[in-house]
Amino acid sequence: HVQLVESGGGSVQAGGSLKLPCAASGVTFSNHSMGWFRQAPGKEREGIAIIDLDGTHYSDSVRGRFTISKDGAVNTLYPQMNSLKPEDTGMYYCAADYPPTMGAVRPLSQSQYKSWGQGTQVTVS
Repeated sequence: HVQLVESGGGSVQAGGSLKLPCAASGVTFSNHSMGWFRQAPGKEREGIAIIDLDGTHYSDSVRGRFTISKDGAVNTLYPQMNSLKPEDTGMYYCAADYPPTMGAVRPLSQSQYKSWGQGTQVTVS
């Protein structure tokens, strides 16, 4: 049984940084694609950072500012989010997919992700 629990959200000033832990149980990182998704107010949820068998993928909106990483020792997934902007405001979700994907045409698509956390809110002002 996969369980994903995000934490670390909150309010931050524009230009600041934030790191969001996603504690994963029932997941083996080497056997899963892992990702971070964001839902801004009034918008659909979108993929922003993914790790799959091809490596890492980022949306244009966060590339160069966000870094996705995983710590297998504590089974935790992170995005390190730097140079935050007001448009980064939203609910952040981590997700896991098994089996892991490779060669995906749309690696940031949420359609193949089966397991989701409850989300954590980030507000940038």
